[in-house]
Amino acid sequence: MTTAITANSHVASPAIERSPGYWKQVFSKLLRNRLAVAAAIVLLILFILAIFAPWLMPGDPYKSSIMTRLKPIGTENFPLGSDELGRDMLSRLMLGGRLSLFMGITPVIIAFAIGSAIGIFAGFAGGLTNSLIMRFIDILYAFPSVLLAIALSGTLGAGIGNSLLSLTIVFIPQIVRVAESVTTQVRTQEFVEAARASGASSYKIVTAQILNNVLGPIFVFATSLISVSMILASGLSFLGLGVKPPEPEWGLMLNTLRTAIYVQPWVAALPGLMIFITSISFNLLADGLRQSMEIKD
Repeated sequence: MTTAITANSHVASPAIERSPGYWKQVFSKLLRNRLAVAAAIVLLILFILAIFAPWLMPGDPYKSSIMTRLKPIGTENFPLGSDELGRDMLSRLMLGGRLSLFMGITPVIIAFAIGSAIGIFAGFAGGLTNSLIMRFIDILYAFPSVLLAIALSGTLGAGIGNSLLSLTIVFIPQIVRVAESVTTQVRTQEFVEAARASGASSYKIVTAQILNNVLGPIFVFATSLISVSMILASGLSFLGLGVKPPEPEWGLMLNTLRTAIYVQPWVAALPGLMIFITSISFNLLADGLRQSMEIKD
């Protein structure tokens, strides 16, 4: 799997001052992007199924029986078959979406908050402060995401909390680089220089001029990281470093079903299919957002 994302990909250019109707234009253009709208609908359905899983599940996701193990898709009372312990796959996939989406989105949200703050500060400060911060970030950024996540999780120990912490640390450097890059571009624009010349304080410039122009591109980049986060989180669970049994989570389900690949390959592939659909949907939505933000004011 590849999880390398360059700092300048998936980022709309922030080098212009946003007009009052800019975000209305972005939303209007996004609605005309059929792939992005389709991806948003798919994600909405997945979120609804995950949130309301306890009320929508057709069976008990924890009830096991040796008599019903590895039932094929379409079996009575098991529409998507059963796993290696005879548990209903449909129910476990629905409930597993909760943890999988939570593990994919939460680290990115935390990293977005922390990374944006650090990157904007470094980009606006410039000079030696910028150099010191960015050289430290470069050290973290030099490690491949997969290896860094595995190393951190292995050091901290298995569990949801440690996995979230590991993934957050992995994504902070990437977001810092993007935030610093777009802030440096905006900082040199005429409307920022005009605000500085008028005697506006640094705090006022950052809140009124910088944030308005950089948060959008950073958010788009962070959105593209959600798919990576889901894959990494699933990978950690697959390796036994994330969610622990018997909790349903798509990566963990892939791990426990790997021995059944020759018996019920279609059933064993279902968690991987869910990870793929969710990841590609987030990527398509992020691409749609990026394209929609490329509007000339």
